[in-house]
Amino acid sequence: CIFHICKTQRVESSHSLALSSQEEILRVSLSLSGGSTSFRSRCQGKFETFLEGSKMEEIQSQSDLYRSSSSCASSPTSRVPSSHFFYVRKPGSLRQPISFEDSPEWDDPDARMEYEAGGVGGDSINDAAATPISPSLSKINSGSMASPHVPEGAGGSAVRKIAGASIAWRDLTVTMTGKRKYSDKVVKSSNGYAFPGTMTVIMGPAKSGKSTLLRALAGRLPPSAKMYGEVFVNGSKSHMPYGSYGYVERETELIGSLTVREFLYYSALLQLPGFLFQKRGVVEDAIQAMSLSDYANKLIGGHCYMKGLRSGERRRVSIARELVMRPHILFIDEPLYHLDSVSALLMMVTLKKLASMGCTLVFTIYQSSTEVFGLFDRICLLSNGNTLFFGETLACLQHFSNAGFPCPIMQSPSDHFLRAINTDFDRIIAMCKNWQDDNGDFSAVNMDTAVAIRTLEATYKSSEDAASVETMIFKLTEREGTQLKSKGKAGAATRVAVLTWRSLLVMSREWKYYWLRLILYMILTLCIGTLYSGLGHSLSSVATRVSAVFVFVSFASLLGIAGIPSLLKEIKIYGSEASNQHSGAFVFLLGQFLGSIPFLFLMSISSSLVFYFMVGLRDDFSLLMYFVLNFFMCLLVNEGLMLFIACLWRDVYWTTLTLISLHVIMMLSAGHFRIRNALPKPVWTYPLAYISFHTYSIEGLLENEYLGEVFAVGEVRSISGYEAIRGDYQISPDTSSKWRNMLVLLAMAFGYRLIVYVLLRFGLNKNVSARLLLCHRKNNSSR
Repeated sequence: CIFHICKTQRVESSHSLALSSQEEILRVSLSLSGGSTSFRSRCQGKFETFLEGSKMEEIQSQSDLYRSSSSCASSPTSRVPSSHFFYVRKPGSLRQPISFEDSPEWDDPDARMEYEAGGVGGDSINDAAATPISPSLSKINSGSMASPHVPEGAGGSAVRKIAGASIAWRDLTVTMTGKRKYSDKVVKSSNGYAFPGTMTVIMGPAKSGKSTLLRALAGRLPPSAKMYGEVFVNGSKSHMPYGSYGYVERETELIGSLTVREFLYYSALLQLPGFLFQKRGVVEDAIQAMSLSDYANKLIGGHCYMKGLRSGERRRVSIARELVMRPHILFIDEPLYHLDSVSALLMMVTLKKLASMGCTLVFTIYQSSTEVFGLFDRICLLSNGNTLFFGETLACLQHFSNAGFPCPIMQSPSDHFLRAINTDFDRIIAMCKNWQDDNGDFSAVNMDTAVAIRTLEATYKSSEDAASVETMIFKLTEREGTQLKSKGKAGAATRVAVLTWRSLLVMSREWKYYWLRLILYMILTLCIGTLYSGLGHSLSSVATRVSAVFVFVSFASLLGIAGIPSLLKEIKIYGSEASNQHSGAFVFLLGQFLGSIPFLFLMSISSSLVFYFMVGLRDDFSLLMYFVLNFFMCLLVNEGLMLFIACLWRDVYWTTLTLISLHVIMMLSAGHFRIRNALPKPVWTYPLAYISFHTYSIEGLLENEYLGEVFAVGEVRSISGYEAIRGDYQISPDTSSKWRNMLVLLAMAFGYRLIVYVLLRFGLNKNVSARLLLCHRKNNSSR
């Protein structure tokens, strides 16, 4: 009787026995046995054995089902929907949401979209019902899976809502010369839309036009690109003003020596007008929105620190930087770039929470897990610039099923999509077509991607999904809504002050590139001082003193190359901030110049004092102060030269190589190895001797030391310092010439920065750095 009940329960539940059924069987067995303990124990043992065997049969059947479905799903010869596939539409429900036939039952309300006037832009779409999601995602929503930590008071009304905006694009085509091998069209006649409070993802394989489409929507295409078609924001074609949208690059530079809260606060000061206390509140909102409360007081980390934030937290910090402006639309290029599965899921849950606040999210993605895929609202699938589908995520699964490529059971939808449209898999097919595995040939990868792409594109163009997209775009653009307005910018003076203070704070913490550099300067000065100590003030020591001054200026300037990585980091941060209009070329250069003055002056005064007294130069305070100022100007010029070369190349290797070569040439033409009048006129005298800052610095220091000095020759005769040094170094007899040399150094310091301003302002360095980056990538690919 007991095992008859077991068999009955097994028929009713095809997979496993519920716990309640097990208790019912045991209760019946006890009533039949009159409560016998021995019979009860035997019955329970038999039942557990039976239950274990039932589970093993279930796992085996599911495994066989998966192997068979995976094998036939990828074959182009079997393009008919089958019950073996995971995502199929039920018969007779053509316009109903896709059901998961192998999944447990759950409520499946009709997903309806209600279009109504109103909101910020006058046109908005309200999702009246949630789209069915997978069981694992339902655990996230129900609370059984831990969600990102939100501090007390951070949820609900504590975080202010963001007024989103609708965006739509029609027949959008982007051409770029040389971008594609066979065609200049990177994006071809794309249509789509995005609503407030939703996440719209642009998905596709590499070089499919995802990032180009995203930049076209955000109005950030390079000058070489041409865009055709229309982009509507709240129904109008007006350009999105500053502060109304945010754009997050794939790789964003962060300042590792600042904490998360400090970094976002300085970003808010650069972006927002208004008072300081108002910006602190905006920063706290951005921290809570991106679930960064646990990391707010931690250093971001980077090149100077052994440990910092992980890639997932760093990615959320880069997104939070754009949220301080509270944008209506947020564009993100590859939010899951270089993230593991856990960090990717946490990122998407955080973005889903951000979308629920009202923000319109549009981002690109290469591929995702099933859980992450279930969080998307709409998907735009691209392949080689062609739109293969646009619509709701579950409808995309049905689209592939209708085209003859249903998604196999237990396979991620994004993996299945990319498998079907990524032409790189053709090489794998060619490599594996004659191989055998334990279960036969590689039928799971035997799919012609070119045929799949043509079939999917043709099916989409003739489907009701494409017609519904055009209808929705027409509704969104038939009348104009409220235009987005600029939220204002921080003033230029405020930005300069913020960048100066931030540079001072960064320099005080960057021990590897600033304090270590100061230590190197002190070690070099001690070495030179001990080498040339005890020279005395006789006429015979003149040539040795000239050598000491030359070695000090030349090698100290050459040692400044150790600061190249920090300058490259500052240039990259400027590029990231300037792309979003948070900073400008003039503001950046002035803030960097003012911020570097205290540090360079500290290096100049510490090194000059040690050298001056160890070598034993003239004991006069005014002469000592000139020596310090002269060397300080020399460091300013050297810093400007390094900034110019670093901005030109944007690469550590080429910048270092160029600077070392320039310093060696300048040292040779400085007039120490051969007097300047004796140098060959072409090249060495004109222009090298006159553009070498070593020449003016050394000449000024020697004029400061020897003009006005008198050396005795015998007992009755004496000569001036000018006459004594004339055979070793060429200087001017005019006592004011040393100040002219100082002015020349100051002019060179500003001149190099003026050249850098021109490069940054007009982008003249992009061609050089782009060619260098392309060469570097080609070398890596050839390897």
